[in-house]
Amino acid sequence: MRFFSLRQTSRAVLLSMAGLTLTLSANAATVKPAAAQASAAQSSVDRLTPANSTDGIIALVNENAILKSELVDAIEQTQARAKAAGEPIANSAQLQSEVLNALILRELQLSMVKRAGLSADEAEINQRLGQIAQAEGLNSIAALQQRLDAAQPGSYANLRAKLIEEASIQALQQRQITRRVRISEQDIDAFLASPEAKRLNQSEYQTIHVRVPYIDDYSRLSAAQREEALKVAQALRTRLLEPNVNVAEAVAASQGSYPIPLQGGDMGFHKAASLPTELSSKITKLDVGTVSEPLLTPEGIDIIKLADKKASNTMLIPQWHTRHILVKVDDLQTDALAEQKINDLYEQLRGGADFASLASTYSDDPGSAGRGGDLDWVSEEDMVGPFEATMKNTAVGDYSAPFKTQFGWHILKVDGKRDQDISEQYRRNMARQALYQRLAPQAQEDWLQELRAGAYIQILG
Repeated sequence: MRFFSLRQTSRAVLLSMAGLTLTLSANAATVKPAAAQASAAQSSVDRLTPANSTDGIIALVNENAILKSELVDAIEQTQARAKAAGEPIANSAQLQSEVLNALILRELQLSMVKRAGLSADEAEINQRLGQIAQAEGLNSIAALQQRLDAAQPGSYANLRAKLIEEASIQALQQRQITRRVRISEQDIDAFLASPEAKRLNQSEYQTIHVRVPYIDDYSRLSAAQREEALKVAQALRTRLLEPNVNVAEAVAASQGSYPIPLQGGDMGFHKAASLPTELSSKITKLDVGTVSEPLLTPEGIDIIKLADKKASNTMLIPQWHTRHILVKVDDLQTDALAEQKINDLYEQLRGGADFASLASTYSDDPGSAGRGGDLDWVSEEDMVGPFEATMKNTAVGDYSAPFKTQFGWHILKVDGKRDQDISEQYRRNMARQALYQRLAPQAQEDWLQELRAGAYIQILG
């Protein structure tokens, strides 16, 4: 089962199928232009629609241009998303000015992405495409590509490009905001002493989360189709209110003749901090056994029930006290030579050689070689996948066979294992995250203001 993101699209400018949000004036992600620029923008794009737009340049942003057709498309997508969120927006001069401003900021950020050489993680892009495919009732990315390109050739490539742009912009924003937000240990202490820190609990919540998907894009749904989806959601909510309800039976009974399969079910236990922000804020307000009202999203109607809750005052994680010997593969040492060297060291260990002594003499890891290869206590996800897997499969007091990672060839030794209470560390990390979320919007707005102020921007009439 997977979680569904309850994306709030109120007063948002959504520039792509991927759900990229460039917010309006109430949101810190968008900076209002100066009054003169806003006036010029409003006069030059007055009630711009596909019917009255002859394509041309609407704005110059440094060395790049924004076309009228881009503005029209962005306005239409903004209106469609706002309508899906239940808050329709009229095509006014103010909306056009806001959307144009968002396009300008997007262009500036994309230019900065190119200059910085940022690139999206292919695995992340494929994961997002897989989620979109699943939401469309498809079982693979290939099926999504086939459907999109059958409807309009090139649609899949455009979607993938939009997702890559979105991920790159998010990476850029994260980098810029992180540089600006400074949180001291004293700030964390003050936060933990405040009433707000009470929400940094370690309770786990068992949720039942079911979505009634719309049978078509929200903008194309008839009033009858919307009402049909809402009736299914309300019927499901009524069934889930029953104590000790069989979730699968409740979902099946609510499905009825509805043409799209209901999605979701029992999601198991999760800490509030591991849930998306929108879900966390709704789930933690529910009492055990209660069910949320139908939650309208652009993709469907969500119902969430809090089935159970477990409180915990401690957080224990497994840790391994580990040493290793690294033989790097680089321009001076081929993979074959490195493998031969690590095998020689392995044979010495089997002959009774001291692990720490070999690590001090032969390991290519400058950070641990001087300590006999000692990496101290290592937690899950601290190390790369092959290293962690080998570490977990090595008994305390024993050493592994040679294995390879992207860093080269290794042998590791596990000196000990323990369950470590990291409750205080967890609370401090959560406090840091809460403070960051509080300070980040202003930091982002300041950065975007500076980015725009340093750019050449001309609104064309």
